[in-house]
Amino acid sequence: MGGSLINVAMAQSTSPAAGAPFYANTFEKMPAAAALTALGRELFSDPALSASGKISCASCHDPKHAFGPPNDLPVQRGGGDGRSFGVRAVPSLKYTQNVPPFTEHFIDDEEDDSVDQGPAGGRTWDGRSQSFHDQARLPLFSPFEMANKDADAVVKKVQARYAAKIRAVFGRRVFDDSALAFKGILMALETYQQSPAEFYPYSSKYDAWLRHETSLSPQELRGLAAFNDPGKGNCARCHPSALKKGAFPQFTDFGFAAIGAPRNVAIPANADPQYHDLGLCGPLRTDLKDRHEYCGMFRTPSLRNVAMRPVFFHNGVLHSLSDAVRFYAERDTQPQRWYSHAGDGGTFKFDDLPPAYVANLDTQAPFDRHAGGPSAMSEGDIQDIVVFLRTLDDGWR
Repeated sequence: MGGSLINVAMAQSTSPAAGAPFYANTFEKMPAAAALTALGRELFSDPALSASGKISCASCHDPKHAFGPPNDLPVQRGGGDGRSFGVRAVPSLKYTQNVPPFTEHFIDDEEDDSVDQGPAGGRTWDGRSQSFHDQARLPLFSPFEMANKDADAVVKKVQARYAAKIRAVFGRRVFDDSALAFKGILMALETYQQSPAEFYPYSSKYDAWLRHETSLSPQELRGLAAFNDPGKGNCARCHPSALKKGAFPQFTDFGFAAIGAPRNVAIPANADPQYHDLGLCGPLRTDLKDRHEYCGMFRTPSLRNVAMRPVFFHNGVLHSLSDAVRFYAERDTQPQRWYSHAGDGGTFKFDDLPPAYVANLDTQAPFDRHAGGPSAMSEGDIQDIVVFLRTLDDGWR
């Protein structure tokens, strides 16, 4: 579906490449969706596109792990030598087909159109890329990912390996204009990442249950109830679980939240006590660096295939799904279990967020408790929610 939509958009214009909209058809021939998908699949898995020659898109976004991280490292290695550490955990690329462009004032016109939900949309943890092709461009040039110097460097690598295939898709003169050839590379990667069978198959047990094709177990149903319950997990507030006008849920509202994840000392950048990853207000995103009310906020990811992840939260600080759910239950009631110890023997709560931004933290349930008080979720609720979340894994039979 995604590829055909791209072709329709391209067919609306035949403007020359310079200054033309991305989807304007500036190629000699109209690229076919199937050919774009096949080409994008090859490019996605080819480490030759990186400066080091060691890292492909699939190295970090592993198809065997729901296009998320392939291991339990909090951050992956990349860069010109293939050994430089990143600063954030790798997000999954699945179920991002409906992510809207970033806006500071998101209004869901299918709900109450008078409610401004605040910042929402965009791709990556801080929403700084607005489209699939913007998102595909970022790692190609990131100094701790694929680390290419510029678009020409990418085009030369691709031309050396795929010249005949690219000409077959876009026309024989596509390499006469390096900018046009680079656009073709991004378009192939974008189209591939909108392949329904691989990126949004809706093939989980939960999807089958929504189709009335199977039943959930008693524990799975308890987990779903606790997940939705505003007095327990309250997870559906940010990860909607219900059908919406017949559409399957994405398990994200595309919004941003500051949950106060503990600092991850395993990330090399965090060896500097002055370094803080503040999400929307930097350091990777720079256009909102002065919007202090956004500091500490990261985009709410989809929970589809979350049980396949080996690391959780934007900094990969937790390594089990049970602990990720338990953190929500105990962040405020038992902070000593999650945060570093202060010099006076107390707890340095919110140890990865400067005190000036603590007011930005989410304080809605289950984050509405106090130290020593009862948690919103019991251990039984936590385990039930984990069992339910496993029903969101694709490939159920």
